[in-house]
Amino acid sequence: MQLNKYIDHTLLKPTATPADIETLCKEAKEYNFAAVCVHPCYLELAKDFLKNTVVKTAVVIGFPLGAMTTDAKVLEAKDAIKKGADEIDMVINIGMLKAGEVAYVTREIEAIKKAIGDKVLKVILETCFLSDDETQIAAKAALNAKADFIKTSTGFGTGGATFRDVKLMKEIAGEQMKIKASGGIKDRETAMQYIDLGVSRLGTSSGINLINRDKE
Repeated sequence: MQLNKYIDHTLLKPTATPADIETLCKEAKEYNFAAVCVHPCYLELAKDFLKNTVVKTAVVIGFPLGAMTTDAKVLEAKDAIKKGADEIDMVINIGMLKAGEVAYVTREIEAIKKAIGDKVLKVILETCFLSDDETQIAAKAALNAKADFIKTSTGFGTGGATFRDVKLMKEIAGEQMKIKASGGIKDRETAMQYIDLGVSRLGTSSGINLINRDKE
């Protein structure tokens, strides 16, 4: 198994500089990670650093709170695709989901998926704020909206990925959607446990540590 191909090499800190993004991309090229995950303002920079490689560029949308209007998220997603993004990681409207406004959440995901066409859409549920039932309701909304992935966390909530949440998500996703675990994945043992549970991507800023440990 090639652990590196599971990793979205991620840098979403508000203090990230262009030099930090260059380092991120150099590392992604060196280790041949699946993708880098960056803020939209750094997309074109990342694309330039990653040209002539197979490393994908993933961009976060409606990040990290998910409380923007649907129109704003759609515009942000369209802009990212226009500028060359391969994948979109969007945050759901958490408050609407918790209020039982599942149709709103579903329509928003549908709108973004329609806007980006055949590009990959990952839907961030932010499970730390959801009950078990809400996690599965959110996962069903993403499934009904034809999302490609459901994702656990932004890394900016009160908690990150958990094995329990991934198991709940897998019950809904089955083989129809992929799962990305993110937030707090810092060691190889944890990463392997998530992969054993059926995760297809790992969002982490500790990818190099995971790979180097893999080689020990």
